[in-house]
Amino acid sequence: MFKVFLAGHRGMVGGAIMRRLQARQSAGQSLELVTRSHEELDLTSQADVRDFMQSIRPDIVVLAAAKVGGIHANNTYPADFIYENLMIQSNVIHEAFGAGVRRLLQLGSSCIYPRSVPQPMAENALLTGILEPTNEPYAIAKIAGIKLCESYNRQHGTDYRSVMPTNLYGPGDNFHSENSHVMPALIRRFHEAATENKTEVSIWGSGRPRREFLHVDDMAEASLFVLDLPKNVYDRNVQPMMSHINVGSGEDISIFQLAELVADVTGYTGKIVTDPTKPDGTMRKLMDVGRIQSMGWSARITLREGIADAYRWFLKNRETARL
Repeated sequence: MFKVFLAGHRGMVGGAIMRRLQARQSAGQSLELVTRSHEELDLTSQADVRDFMQSIRPDIVVLAAAKVGGIHANNTYPADFIYENLMIQSNVIHEAFGAGVRRLLQLGSSCIYPRSVPQPMAENALLTGILEPTNEPYAIAKIAGIKLCESYNRQHGTDYRSVMPTNLYGPGDNFHSENSHVMPALIRRFHEAATENKTEVSIWGSGRPRREFLHVDDMAEASLFVLDLPKNVYDRNVQPMMSHINVGSGEDISIFQLAELVADVTGYTGKIVTDPTKPDGTMRKLMDVGRIQSMGWSARITLREGIADAYRWFLKNRETARL
């Protein structure tokens, strides 16, 4: 029996991965799933993580825990974002190694790539330019996570892998009015506008930046797909110092077009206006997903289907969701 420690099981991505691991258990796969809430285990405390890893001794670690947020949150709390994410990654990866863990998967973010980089963004674009200032601290932490995994692999022969998702959304997302990402923020805003019969909704920025989105269930499937790859297959498709794998849909959409789609799904029929006094961020972020597609995985949930699913979850859980 394999013992799997899933860090971050209460988050959107961690929750989706947990559902798939539980499905594997129900299907008869021999695995023990170990989780801890933040109240039970502070991943920023090295001593606590060391004691936990030494007592549990997992066979596999999936690191889906992170401090995340949108442009506003990243701009407002840069110290929190770089410190907490560096500590979480360093503690979990180092203490996993100390407890004898040979297989680990850590989840990062597409913000690791430079602000001005050829599109779509291939894995070899990492560290080739200046990062987007609005989320540089978070990006630096995520890059460090990749290099931690690679360095332990090179020095100690471990099998620690990294996947870099594009913008994620879906059940379990954060719909807070100030600290959410663009997709849940738009879903909430247009739902409220439709409910209150508003005639106009303003969206941040010019509406021209283009973004790629991936449903969290697709991300969960991709994560376990990469984790399950035989080591010789994984090694054949990566390089020791460029081992991370992009995960995305391979398609992007302008923020204004996204707003129109969300408005349609939520039933809002009023006017959509832009607010160019607010920052746009990077003008385009599209992942090159050729590496993972060549291994045999592709996204399956369309953007409209995914938005409708996220909206259904929001409607069902809006009393208890992070609003």
